[in-house]
This record gives sequence, C-alpha cells and structure tokens, in this order.
Amino acid sequence: MSVATKETLEFRSELRQMLDLITHSLYSHEEVFLRELISNAADAIDRLRFRSLTDGELLGDDREYAIRLVADKDARTLTVSDNGVGMTRDEAVENLGTIARSGTKAFLESLAEVDAKSRPELIGQFGVGFYSAFMVADTVTVVSKAAGPGHEAIRWTSDGKGSFTVEPADRSARGTDVVLHLKEDKSDFLETWKLRQLVKQFSDFVEHPIVTPVDGKDETLNSQKAVWLRPKAEVTKDEYAAFYRQVSHDVGEPAKVLHYTGEGTTEFKVLLFIPATRPFDLRWGEAKVGPRLYVRRVLVMDHCEALLPPYLRFVKGVVDCADLPLNVSRELLQQNPLLAVIQKNLVKSVLKALAELKKDEPEAYAKFFVEVGSILKEGLARDHANAAAIADLLLFESTKTEKGKTTTLSAYVDGMPEGQKEIYYLTGESRAQVENAPVLEGFRASGFEVLLLTDPIDELVLPSFPEYKGKPLRAVDRADVDAAPEGSKPTDEEESSFKPLLARLGEHLPSVKEVRLSRRLTESASCLVAAEGEMGAHLERLLAHSGHADGLEGRKRVLELNARHPLVAALRELHEAGPDDPRVELYGGLLYEEALLSEGGRLVDPASFARRLNEVLLRDASAPFPGGAKEA
Repeated sequence: MSVATKETLEFRSELRQMLDLITHSLYSHEEVFLRELISNAADAIDRLRFRSLTDGELLGDDREYAIRLVADKDARTLTVSDNGVGMTRDEAVENLGTIARSGTKAFLESLAEVDAKSRPELIGQFGVGFYSAFMVADTVTVVSKAAGPGHEAIRWTSDGKGSFTVEPADRSARGTDVVLHLKEDKSDFLETWKLRQLVKQFSDFVEHPIVTPVDGKDETLNSQKAVWLRPKAEVTKDEYAAFYRQVSHDVGEPAKVLHYTGEGTTEFKVLLFIPATRPFDLRWGEAKVGPRLYVRRVLVMDHCEALLPPYLRFVKGVVDCADLPLNVSRELLQQNPLLAVIQKNLVKSVLKALAELKKDEPEAYAKFFVEVGSILKEGLARDHANAAAIADLLLFESTKTEKGKTTTLSAYVDGMPEGQKEIYYLTGESRAQVENAPVLEGFRASGFEVLLLTDPIDELVLPSFPEYKGKPLRAVDRADVDAAPEGSKPTDEEESSFKPLLARLGEHLPSVKEVRLSRRLTESASCLVAAEGEMGAHLERLLAHSGHADGLEGRKRVLELNARHPLVAALRELHEAGPDDPRVELYGGLLYEEALLSEGGRLVDPASFARRLNEVLLRDASAPFPGGAKEA
C-alpha cells in the first residue's frame, strides 16, 4: 500500500493503558533496550535470509549483513540499523502499532508446515521489546523499507503516549533504522565505551556483526563466536580456555569441560566448566549461582539459579535453550517443568564429570577438592536424590592416611575389618587435634579406621547423610559408641569397685551429666563424650564462635574414666581411704578439665584451674600417695 500522506493513528484502545507500564515498569534494567533492538535487527536479517532461499530478488546487490549503531551527540540520537527484511506501511502499523504484536512470532507461525530443523533460528518472541526504547527515549522514529522491488520507504514516529504517525520517507536500500531521541539524562548511551559494554554483555554472540563508526572506521563490537553452538570437535583447547576466562574471570584453565547438546522434550546447548581452583567470586564477595542463560545467542540471565543447585555454584558456563518459556520482558523464567528437566540433566552431567576427573586425574581432583570440596559437601543435605553420587566424590583424611593424603568412603568400606558394622568419624578444628584425641584410643587398638573431619561444614551436613552403602555413619565422641578391643572392657568387679567414686564425682562436678568407666580409653586417664541425643563438642564450639550459643548453656557431657590408668586407680583408693577427703573432688575436677583440654575445649575459668593445679604441685612430693604413687 502506498503512503501518500502523513497519518496519525491510535494504539489499540484495549492495550493503550498498558503502554506506560510496559515502557517504564516491565524491565528491571533500562540498559536492556539495546539488547531488544539488536535482537529485533538480527531477526530481520535472518528472516530475509530465509525468505531469499525461495526468492532471490529480495537480496539485490546487498549481501553483507550487519547491524549498525550510530550515535549523534549533537542531535542526541542513537540509531540502530539493519539491512534485513524491512517493513511495509501495513506491517509497520500492525507490528509497531499493536503492543505485544511480534512480527518474528507471526513469521514463525506462518512456517508451521516447514520442518523444524529447516526453520531459521530467530530470537524475538514478544513484540514489547521494541517499546523498551521508550525507557531512554522521548521519541522513537522508525524508517523502514521492505525487501524486494516495488516497495516504498515509510517513517513511523511516536512518543509512546498513545498515538503514532506514519508517512512516506526516503530510504533507498532495504532494512530498518530505529532512531532514539534520547532523554536528557541518558547521554551515556551516546558514548562508544557504553555501547561496547552493552553489546559485550548482552549481544556478544549475535551471529551478525554489530558495528559502530569510530574515527571514521567501522569497529565491530561483538565477537560473533558462540563457542557452545559449534561442534565440540571444532573447538580448540585454547578457545575453551579463553571462553572460560571470559565467563569466570579466572586467570587459569578449567579442570574439566562439559560441551554437549541435551536432548529430550527440548534441545538445549550446554558448555560448562569445572574450575581447577576456587573461582574468584567464591573467594571475594557474594557468589552468584547458576550458568548464563542464552536464547539463541542473546543473554537473557547472567546467573540462572534455576539451572544448577547452590552446591554446584562453582560451575561456570552457559546454557542456550530456544524453547524456555520466558516472560514478556525476557528477564525472568516462568515456572515450567522443563526447567527441572534441564537442571536434572546438568546436575547428572556435572557429577559424572567430577567422578571422571577423580578417577582419571586424582592429583588434579585432590587439588580441586581442597579448594571447592566444602561447597560440594552441601549437596549431602540439599540434594537427597544425588546424595550417594556426591558422597562418592568426597575425600577425607583418616587415622590410616598420612597427613595431607585422603581416602574415600568407598575405600573405607572396602577396608573395614570383619565385624565392623559402622563408619566411624571424629570432627574437630585440625588434624593435629583430632588424631590425638583420647576417644580414638580404643578404635586404634581394635584396628578400626576413623575419618578425621576438620571442615566446619561436616558437622552440618553429615546428619543429613546417616549411612553409606548400608553402613551407618557414627561419631566416635558419642556415649553410645563402643569400640573397645577384646579384654579391655571394664570387668564386673571393676564396675562394682569404682561405683562409689563415680557417684561422688557425679554429685560434685556440676558440668558433668554422668561419670562412668570408659570402654574406649586404653592410654589416657579420662575423656568427655556427648550424651545420647546431644550434639558433639565441636558443633557446640562452632555455634558459639558464630554467635549462636543461645540454648547451649547448661548442656552437660559424660565424663569417662579409664579404670586401668594409675591415676584413676589411685583416686579410687584415695576415696576408699577417706570418702570425705576434699582431694577427691580436686583430682576429679582436674581429670575433667584435662579431658576438656584434650578434645580442644576451653576452660570456663582458666585462673581457677591454674590455682588448683598449683595446689597439687605444691604438695609435698615425698608424701606417700595411695597406691604407691606421688600426689603430684
């Protein structure tokens, strides 16, 4: 239809009231307007390329596709141009005059009979993207000429307030110019550095070159190299490393690359990286969860939390899925079962890749685990469906490994001696502290391996993973754990002879819930263990250090005494000789405090402990002590 005169038309009345909302409230960041306009331009080019397959006259002599960004500081205009399919007068009225009308979507719907693999990959799904321009512009002018002979150029103009004009225009070549007359406070969008930044952030992988004039020459702003869309065999190690550095801000190379196409209810492209060391954002600042989400090369979300769980936040990369149902601003994902399907696929792939790294490159995996293992362990509590697979990836030091060396739960179970039914572990602040803990003596004597856990996260996640391959996990500092070797358990006679002493100490030691003979000590005189159902000492200390000590006051432990230790035997004799002798409480208190210190605990009153210890040391060293020992 020829446009002879200028016409003023109204937007559709039923949608007019939504225009202000769309242009001012739909998007969370105004900068995305450039992404939307570039996406529309890329679609216009791709539509032309597809149509030219059956109509060669559409192309004419112009076969070099490009999207141009031209900033005019004097006129305060930013122009986004393409040499794509262009629009007729009727198409401009229909596509630009009807909010939420998408020319791209309509074009795809017209190809219903075309095989899916033969259809062009177009970006636009919603017509509102064009209206994001009004976030930064007072007025928008569109000059367009449809491809092919016999079409006249048209000019569409609107201030976004309810009406628009259409009139003839001068444009010799096919394509579209979108001219934004910027608001007074939007001058940044006229700066070349700003255009570079936005193109790099949102549209770096658009297939067609995005250019802007700089010092009289065209500068290409986008790389156009969407590595994840290329066949894996065509991507070099250096290209993977370069892209990894781009998405992770790491200076090194990844430990593992996952590059594949996910298939099923929908097809999606995946390029993920497992880092060799802790990523930069996990060392400094708040970590972001999830890979970048692209829709046909265009960035939709910088961190899509729905695609990977938090315990895999060290994984970097991209996922490109054309069929995800976005909301109209293309910034948020709608709730859809497809998201769960993709996440399940990604998690399975990442855990499989970690297992391969652990098997094929154990040294590299060990370095990775030192850096990131504490994050991976969170999956034991967060992801019950994959807890077993995560458990197989964990590394632990133990009483049977050299310092700095590790074992696995699988190796632990394979090495369990006959008769051992449980997997034993002890938590603490350091290996030096836990491997010398008195509570381990009976386990060593029985030949039982004990895992030495010094990562604070262990205390929080292990309760969520109570068993491995049918073997319960048990902390050795619990009162109900018995690992005494044969012949070392207290006899009935010993239990009977120590009963009065144990009762007296239980009455006079206010921090103790119970005093009993130990079934685990073989060398030390005493140790403390948690009563059944109570938390361990290390967890109590962690909570106290983190400011969560409320409710911990008044918790009491079980004091265990080694009936065959000379000091304990002498204390029993002292009590038998004088049940009211005040030294019984004095020495019993010192045995309690000795046990507290040996497990890494802190004395409530160190000064009092020092005075009582000095009192013992100052006694006459030559005075006979019951049992033949000295008081000191």
